[in-house]
Amino acid sequence: MRRSGNRVVVIGVVAIVAILALAAVFLFLTLPDGNAFNARVERIFIENDALTGEGEIKLLEILALSGTAFSETLVSYRMVMFVLLIFATALLVASLVFLVMLVALNRRMAQIERAGIQVASLHISREEKTVYLNDMAFRLTDAAIETLSILAEARLDDDVLSGAEIEAMISGRRPEDCEEAAGATRIKRLRDALGNQLVSELLIKNIARRGYVLAIDKGTIRVE
Repeated sequence: MRRSGNRVVVIGVVAIVAILALAAVFLFLTLPDGNAFNARVERIFIENDALTGEGEIKLLEILALSGTAFSETLVSYRMVMFVLLIFATALLVASLVFLVMLVALNRRMAQIERAGIQVASLHISREEKTVYLNDMAFRLTDAAIETLSILAEARLDDDVLSGAEIEAMISGRRPEDCEEAAGATRIKRLRDALGNQLVSELLIKNIARRGYVLAIDKGTIRVE
């Protein structure tokens, strides 16, 4: 995927540069010559040598000055178009790179969702009210720490807990006296406390008609 993505980027960048280069060459070739106006004025001088009146000479001088102004303006227009083409090339290249990166990122996210999150260590510290997940530290509330600790202990015993069982273990009541929604609410609050939606959704799995479980290797769990 990485090789194909790099190949697409290289081909796309070359294609963009080539297309814009051809467009620039065509544009600059079709623009009129900056001295075209002066050449026409000079031709008028040559072909109309009978124009000797003061007003006629003044008119020809104005035309000559207009030709010079036109030439200078056209030069500045060429520079502006050149700069705009450079900016257009840079923006198109950046857009292509970001598009390829986005596609690659989406594919990577899909792979992570299929494989699950890779957890090397899960350290729960009740005293610090913090959970350390790999290199990430999450400061949690007492309720969230308690919920995660219960899930971790259940994972160590290879158990799957329903929402009612989670609520019963935290509240000290019997599961029959607890509602499934109460445990589901605690799970939702725990996921919100973890903050990263991708991490929380992949870390805490919801097995249909059974309950909740930590989708990690129990050998990586440490609860204090």
